[in-house]
Amino acid sequence: MRLQKYLAQCGVDSRRVCERYILNGDVSVNGIPIKELGYKIDPETDQVSYKGKVIKDSEQKVYYMLNKPKAIVTTSKDQFNRLSVLDIVNVKERIYPVGRLDYNTTGLLILTNDGELAQRLTHPRHDIEKVYRVLVQGNVDQEKLRLLRNGIMIDGKKTRNSKVTVIKYYPIKNRTLLEICIKEGRNRQVRKMCQAVGHHVVYLERIAIGSLKLGNLKVGEYRMLTLEEVLHLKKEVRL
Repeated sequence: MRLQKYLAQCGVDSRRVCERYILNGDVSVNGIPIKELGYKIDPETDQVSYKGKVIKDSEQKVYYMLNKPKAIVTTSKDQFNRLSVLDIVNVKERIYPVGRLDYNTTGLLILTNDGELAQRLTHPRHDIEKVYRVLVQGNVDQEKLRLLRNGIMIDGKKTRNSKVTVIKYYPIKNRTLLEICIKEGRNRQVRKMCQAVGHHVVYLERIAIGSLKLGNLKVGEYRMLTLEEVLHLKKEVRL
């Protein structure tokens, strides 16, 4: 088994972050620091340590969903010491967020210690849909809807096709509420898509990840996923 996969499976962090830990020299195998991402271990015979602490895959897997508030970061550590989602989800297990939401974006965020599920949910090949409610300034016409749906250039690369629906237009404030469904997870993608067609984002909220819906969970609240919700997510990523 690859070292970074084992670390993620044991709940250290997501596989991508575990790769950084390896490159930084924070991980040892049988007392020897390893900085090779492709390094393979035998979980039955090799002793893996992270920052001097032996790592074992004995922790029960847990799954939470949070309605992330604004002005909260989704990284484990922040150079500006801003409040993190891990500061408001008070559980005994060591969990981490699956993917990210922008600092000023609210909505559904999954937190878990299941590294394999986290990896699959965020990998583009699994085509997991993320659904957003977006309030933008201005009236979004049919041509701009077509551009959003058929792909638009952001950061030098065209986005994949998206599902875009007009929910409501508010003439007094000249704002439009959209529902945008994407299968990518590029940095600030929904905001950049809207800005690319000339519409400033006033408010952005993620309301679904695959089969998992935000529902009536209030901002700042979190709860454990039901067994049925976990099984549905695993089925979607063929786990």
